[in-house]
Amino acid sequence: MNNGLHFTARVTLSVPFHDIDMMGVVWHGNYFRYFEIAREKLLNKFNYGYRQMKESGYLWPVVDSRVKYRDVLVFEQRFIVEASIEEYQNRLKINYKIFDENSEKLLTTAYTIQVAVEEKTKELCFVSPPVLFECLGVSA
Repeated sequence: MNNGLHFTARVTLSVPFHDIDMMGVVWHGNYFRYFEIAREKLLNKFNYGYRQMKESGYLWPVVDSRVKYRDVLVFEQRFIVEASIEEYQNRLKINYKIFDENSEKLLTTAYTIQVAVEEKTKELCFVSPPVLFECLGVSA
């Protein structure tokens, strides 16, 4: 389902001091903020960021996630987060890769799964709403 670069966005970030733990590496929970930054850039590419999602009448909670920590991130390290849409028909599955900016070494892989929930009724949608397909420029 992934259609290459069209469904991918990248952001370059630097590890701030407040993200590291006593061992001098990024605390594992902070990675989800990095994924969120890349996911927001990706969704805004299609004019379906979080404001547009809410305006369209749908909420998109994360219902599942997985992270594989391959190597550490440390204070002031510059890194790239790549977010790619993997699935969109029944749920929004976004894959993530974190690379060291200088060496391009793959440091982390992950995914999140979001589902559409109709805001008014709070009911789960078993098929993604038409507005997502329109924004992505694909047919349902």
